[in-house]
Amino acid sequence: MTESTAVAQAVDLGARKWILVAAGMFAVAWGGNEFTPLLVMYRLEHGFSAVTVDTFLFAYVLGIVPALLICGPLSDRLGRRPVMLPATAVAAAGSILIALGPDTAALLFAGRVLSGIALGIGMAVGGSWIKELSALDPATADGTGARRAAMSLTAGFALGAGVAGVLAQWAPWPTHLAYAVHVIICIAAGIGMLSVAETRERAQQGRLIDDLKIPSAQHKRFLLIVLPLAPWVFGAASVAYAVLPSLMAERSGGYPIALSALMSVIALGAGFAIQAVGRRIDTPLAARGALVSLSILVFGMLLAALAASELTIAAALIAAAVLGCGYGMALVSGLQEVQRIAGPDDLAGLTAVFYSLTYLGFAVPAILSAITQQWPGVVTYPMIFTFGAVMAALCWVFVRSRSSAHLVRPRI
Repeated sequence: MTESTAVAQAVDLGARKWILVAAGMFAVAWGGNEFTPLLVMYRLEHGFSAVTVDTFLFAYVLGIVPALLICGPLSDRLGRRPVMLPATAVAAAGSILIALGPDTAALLFAGRVLSGIALGIGMAVGGSWIKELSALDPATADGTGARRAAMSLTAGFALGAGVAGVLAQWAPWPTHLAYAVHVIICIAAGIGMLSVAETRERAQQGRLIDDLKIPSAQHKRFLLIVLPLAPWVFGAASVAYAVLPSLMAERSGGYPIALSALMSVIALGAGFAIQAVGRRIDTPLAARGALVSLSILVFGMLLAALAASELTIAAALIAAAVLGCGYGMALVSGLQEVQRIAGPDDLAGLTAVFYSLTYLGFAVPAILSAITQQWPGVVTYPMIFTFGAVMAALCWVFVRSRSSAHLVRPRI
């Protein structure tokens, strides 16, 4: 074997290792969303109010955002490997706490925060690691790293919710078994990542506070295209698999947890499917991906308004599927814009800023519950979802007017 052949094989092996990092992202995403279909269970069977369980849903954002904003730049300084490897252990700890305290708000809240920290690390650092591993293969097409990261997350979100819902509805130990399954997945994924090589050299030492500054976050393309799009990512997802299932609980035929899980799987499955073709829809020459996602979201919010008005299972499932497509397209197109904008020294940092903005959408269920409880019968969910459709349309107009402005040379 010649030296050049050996080098080529080593590079190819390194490029294929992205799947192990994807498994880590899958595991932390599973932990982040396994709680969602169980919101109905905690509300109906454990005595928590709708506002409280929606607050539990949002609680992991309190872990995600700091983890994103600190660990992304930290991995630009120290490398991807030392920052990403602990993520699955933190995710497992979060599931253990939640399993230990089904009737204890403090334990549920703390477990959700740990789940958020793990997910924040995975999203910012794991996504950058996958992008750099993908770039080792010269045949990798533009946007492949972003698509692989987005699909890993969405697969974890979908299967975590689906499996947890099925186990909680029909299996024994409904408040424990799903979390035990997740702990096993975290252990396996964590062991797998140990064999993945570092892709970024340790940076020269300086002040960490300087690393937390992300210059590319001030890029006009980010401000004009990515910023208006980002909150819709999980804003749409939370409507599909948190708000609508809660509205449909009394129409579930006695299986509210299973219905919630089904809606989660449908929404995230639709998001996963559209991400598979998202690279073909997106283009570096315009904001076509963002515009497609916002168009879908306008339609999806109108369908959500119809479902909230009619309260039929079929209407809710269709709305969830369409909103899931909007979520998936917004996520992958936003990531592709970010990876084109960011330089090698702030890729993880800008990815962290993007994800932090997307998770603002997870405040939506708690806000909507509070509004409808404050003004019952005056402000209704059909009215709120219709307003959401109008806002998505306004964002479409704004992004369309700047679609081809401040373009950046594509990067893999």
